[in-house]
Parts: sequence; C-alpha cells; structure tokens
Amino acid sequence: MTQHSLRTALSVNVNKVALVRNTRHLGIPSVERAALLCLEAGAQGITIHPRPDGRHIRADDVPALASLLRQWPDREFNIEGNPSQNLMEFIRAVRPHQATFVPDGEDQFTSDHGWSFPQDAERLAPLVAECRGLGVRVSLFMDAEPAQMAAARAVGADRVELYTEPYAAAWGTPAQEAQLLRYAVAAGAALEAGLGVNAGHDLNRDNLAAFVARVPGLLEVSIGHAFVADALELGYAATVQAYQRCIDAGMAQRRAGA
Repeated sequence: MTQHSLRTALSVNVNKVALVRNTRHLGIPSVERAALLCLEAGAQGITIHPRPDGRHIRADDVPALASLLRQWPDREFNIEGNPSQNLMEFIRAVRPHQATFVPDGEDQFTSDHGWSFPQDAERLAPLVAECRGLGVRVSLFMDAEPAQMAAARAVGADRVELYTEPYAAAWGTPAQEAQLLRYAVAAGAALEAGLGVNAGHDLNRDNLAAFVARVPGLLEVSIGHAFVADALELGYAATVQAYQRCIDAGMAQRRAGA
C-alpha cells in the first residue's frame, strides 16, 4: 500500500479545551477526558501545542496525556511547538510518536507561517537529529511551497505539515481551485522528496473532504479550533464521527478520480 492510498488519519488538537478550562480554577472541562472521548470515538491521534505562556495546554497536561496515549498503542501522540522554546523538554520527557516543529514566536496569537530554507536549516538539523535519536518522528510546519520540500527532507524531517489557512481562507471563493492545485503540487513535491504529508490549520467540516480528495499522499490532518467549536454543539464523539465521514468522502472522491 502506497502513501497515495493510505487513509488520512484524524488527529484532534485539544488546545481549545484547555483554553476554556484555564478561564476558571475548577479543572473543567478536562483535557484528558476530552482526549479519551475522542479516542474512544475513533480519532487516530491527539495533538497538543504547549506554548511557553501556558495559555492553553499546561506543562502538567503533557505527561498526563502521554500516559493516556500509552493505553492506546495504535494511536498517535503529536506535540507541536517551536523547538527553540519549550518543545524539546517535552519531547525528551515523554517521547511522543511525532514532534511537529512550528516557527512561532512566544507571544504569537496563532501559527501563521512555515519554516524557510536555507535560513532555518542550521538550527533545525541538530534538533531534528535529536528527536529521531529518541525514536520520535519529526514533521516540519511548512507553507505550500514546492521548492522548499527537498530542503525540509535534507535537514532530516520525516514529514511536513502543510499550513492550510490560505486554502481555508479561499474556500467558497474564486480562488479555491487555485489553492487546491497549489497544495496538491506542494504535496507532490514533498512525496517526491521522500517526505510524508500532514496538514492543518483552519480545516473544518466544510473544506476538509475536498482537501483530502485533491492532496496526494495526505497521511494526517490535525484539527482543533473548528473541531472544538463543533463539539460544543454535537459532543466529542459525534464530532469525531462527522470529521471521519468528511475524510471518508474525500478518500472516495480521490479513488474515483484516480
């Protein structure tokens, strides 16, 4: 089975659950409980992005979630963050399945761009090597720029996570088709370079199926903000199932177009 035919996995980002919890001192909603319910409903993984200011995921959430994921050996634990800030201490402590390196600043509102090469290569290469030495797969958060993919592979990355906000912003506009083509070409370049392809940022139930259908070799999508917004209405289990149906619809379209 090739990367082109593998079903796209759903990793649920629980940061926004933590954000709501942190507005009070009651410990609710529980981030660990949210992750458990998503796993029970069929999510293939859990993603967190523990920022240095602890605005959502806190340091003590990381080992708790790592312990939970060890009870689900067929699921993935993905920790995102800037390896020049606090990410590496978590990677060393819990050794998740995947570390996603994101080039955001400490006070940045949300991730809004990918790594750039060659300027980021020198500082990333030893950190990528350290993760891989710990048995942790490394994904680099990248803009959909085909020319950058070989360089991402050259620093040792296993995968790239395509930053999908430009696609999400174009959804339902005349620019939608051009953006889909842009991401398809970038994913193709990543595959040609020997990289696996992940994606995330502002994917939702409206735009996910088309993205899965058109982007080759898409191994994983990480979805948080829209997922939690939907879960407020539908509940965690029903929301997981709804997103899995979107993925299934996209996979069916991909097979039909093959």
